[in-house]
Amino acid sequence: MVPSIDPALAVAGACTGLVVGLTGVGGGALMTPILLLFFGVPPVTAVATDLWFAAVTKLVAVPLHQRGGQVDWQVVRRLWCGSLPVALAVVALVALGGSVDRVPWLTRAIGVVVLITAIGLVAGPRLASWARERRMGDPERFKSRQPVLTVVAGALLGVLVALTSVGAGALGTVLMVALYPLRMTPHRLVATDLVHAIPLALIAGSGYLLSGRVDGAMLGSMLAGSVPAVLVGSQLARWSSPARLRMALAAVLLLAGLRTVA
Repeated sequence: MVPSIDPALAVAGACTGLVVGLTGVGGGALMTPILLLFFGVPPVTAVATDLWFAAVTKLVAVPLHQRGGQVDWQVVRRLWCGSLPVALAVVALVALGGSVDRVPWLTRAIGVVVLITAIGLVAGPRLASWARERRMGDPERFKSRQPVLTVVAGALLGVLVALTSVGAGALGTVLMVALYPLRMTPHRLVATDLVHAIPLALIAGSGYLLSGRVDGAMLGSMLAGSVPAVLVGSQLARWSSPARLRMALAAVLLLAGLRTVA
């Protein structure tokens, strides 16, 4: 028997998938508030389902963004050193403790992280300019700190993603631009962020899956819209302006974040 597709969830998935394909970000920051605000999904179910939604959607987009060797594997490995162990630790707590269901402030925490993400996207260009000046002014000192700071940044993303499903893409890109202002061209940034985010989302989502918090029917409807849309977005990304798209996304996230914490 073929599972039924919820048209509204498929449209939401398509909109999010298009944004992910164009910019590499928005899988968690956009979809989780949508599930909370428009579909009334419980916070834990929204986080759990969105982690798998983001992982599959970004996995579809990677081959198109990876063409031309755009992935910076050194940066990816450094981020993984911080994000994956931390996410795994949170997964263990979720799978074994089960206390996350009783966290009354989870919805508000998601809203706060979405707001931080929106602010990060807006402040990204200025932060990149500041980091570029530091990089050019004292290159040896700046480069000596990059490995440790990248691992720390990955650990921060691991915590945020495992608890809220938000941050791997949008905040990840901001942190990468701040830490690698000369290396991260727009297309390299998108490709590197996508590759880092996929295993992070899979590991973070595994604990929720094992504890039965992923809504399979809802996930199927969301992916029915996002998979074709992310392919279209990835193709259009070659002719789009990532900076303008991120500013538009920041405005949407700001509204969603304010609505979620209200």
